[in-house]
Amino acid sequence: MPIAMTIAGSDPSGGAGLQADLKTFHQHGVYGTSIVTLLTVQNTHAVSAVQTIDIDFVTAQLDAVVSDLPPTAAKTGALGSAAIIDAVAARAADFVFPLVVDPVMISKHGASLIDKKAISSLRDQLIPKAFLLTPNRLEAARLTDQNVVTIDQMMQAASTIFAMGARNVLVKGGGMNDQAVDVLYDGKRFSLFEAERIDTVHTHGTGCVLSAAITANLANGLTLTKAIESAKRFISTAIQSGSGVGNGIRPVDFHSPI
Repeated sequence: MPIAMTIAGSDPSGGAGLQADLKTFHQHGVYGTSIVTLLTVQNTHAVSAVQTIDIDFVTAQLDAVVSDLPPTAAKTGALGSAAIIDAVAARAADFVFPLVVDPVMISKHGASLIDKKAISSLRDQLIPKAFLLTPNRLEAARLTDQNVVTIDQMMQAASTIFAMGARNVLVKGGGMNDQAVDVLYDGKRFSLFEAERIDTVHTHGTGCVLSAAITANLANGLTLTKAIESAKRFISTAIQSGSGVGNGIRPVDFHSPI
């Protein structure tokens, strides 16, 4: 069975973070393992506290899993601090499997999940280890120090981030007018992935789920383009269906068909 690993923070409400990653892996027929980097106190209404895990404990988790259950693909989510990013990047230098880096910076509720020092570590240490980087427009703007609103600006941001060392960059556009457009740059050409924009409250964890679905698809042997196409269909259906749980920004439907 293919194995996918997530290195991410915990969301006790189950809609985002490593819990969302593991649910997504399972739905894609992939065995999921998880390395906990930070803990949050949150539900569908708000994030009220964030606590990072000791660096040695994070690396010990990572070493234990990789040595016994080597993944076919892996992803990162919220890492929390420069020290954790540096430690994960050091281990990633020896990864023989593709690493999807989702540079999670802010929760859907607006809470910061990364400190300022960590952004430079992300740029300098982890991005060069990424097979695929998946920032949304806000994250792309913070990484490039430029406005990222239009599709042309998304392309420019993808090109700028590619120059930081990532092998591929997918800038997620989210809702733009009546379309949800994502832009992929592989160093040679741009590819657009479009879906109908869905007006709904079921958007908690969408970024986590999309990157986890891509990771699972890579673990299953799909090419990058096919992995993104399949993941885009999955998240669109999951948003449309909705989970029906919680009373704030609700999670997507993790039981959506592949």
